[in-house]
Amino acid sequence: MIAGVGAAVPAGILTNADLEKTLDTSDAWIVERTGIRQRHIAAPTETLTSYSLVAAQQAMARAGVTAKDLDGIIFATVTPDRRLPSAACDLQAALGADRAWAFDVVAACPGWLFGISVAEGLMRAALGDTILVVGAEKLSSITDYTDRGTAILFGDGAGAAVLKRATDDGRAILSTYMGADGNLASLLHIPGGGSAEPLTEALVHEKRHLIQMAGREVFKAAVLAMSRSTDAAIDRAGITADDIDIMIPHQANLRIIEATAKHAEISMNKVMVNVDRYGNTSSASIPLAIAQAEAEGRLKPGMMTMLVSFGAGFTWASVVVRW
Repeated sequence: MIAGVGAAVPAGILTNADLEKTLDTSDAWIVERTGIRQRHIAAPTETLTSYSLVAAQQAMARAGVTAKDLDGIIFATVTPDRRLPSAACDLQAALGADRAWAFDVVAACPGWLFGISVAEGLMRAALGDTILVVGAEKLSSITDYTDRGTAILFGDGAGAAVLKRATDDGRAILSTYMGADGNLASLLHIPGGGSAEPLTEALVHEKRHLIQMAGREVFKAAVLAMSRSTDAAIDRAGITADDIDIMIPHQANLRIIEATAKHAEISMNKVMVNVDRYGNTSSASIPLAIAQAEAEGRLKPGMMTMLVSFGAGFTWASVVVRW
């Protein structure tokens, strides 16, 4: 069961009006195509660990656990503070969770859902009773702010959840589903900067260390994969779409969210949307939305909840949980 959630974002905000000053775009154009109005951007001195720590501490407080209670930490991110060691180990040290194992999951936007699924499996294997799952990104560090197609989309933030063994009150993860298709990787990727093409002055000059995306093709693939993911999770949970009380999808683009809800025959009145406030925060997206839904009273104990996401890889995932 998900025993507690937390969220944190940097204080800095980049609005559509700000982007109008540097790009050939407008607030109306961005809102019409994405639903995004602003996004939070970390200051150069802010680290991924710093605001992930805030989100983790919130989740732990709400779950009633301390760092000493954690058996493990799973950290989903594509923007760690450094390549070695893992973001999970940096967070473990910051928390003082010295008895917890720790590792990263690299699955882009569905990373947090992958982490939830892995945590559930490790619990079933008796490798932990209390696991912290974090999804956090500093996407501003890999965004090309001269590229209108991507600069308008991405923001920074962190979300976290504490998973504990289900109790007899019915709160539990009912189903999980994950998928991937690496054949489509070139549609949304960072071409250079890894061991195959290490960082060089020429590579940085060509901006091959930053996100590149074929927007129209990604949109089509996202709608298809998220629709299939909702079908699979609902089927595995043994429920119907009518049983879903709230759907909390990845916040990448309002039109993708609307298309997914329409396919699943879930009314938009039951769909949590905050893409206008945060933009696409990748693996932090769903836990940020969960935290807001709880704070607003839209997500309450006992509610049948659908979580679904899609991202670079391509990867996709869905989870049905009785909250």
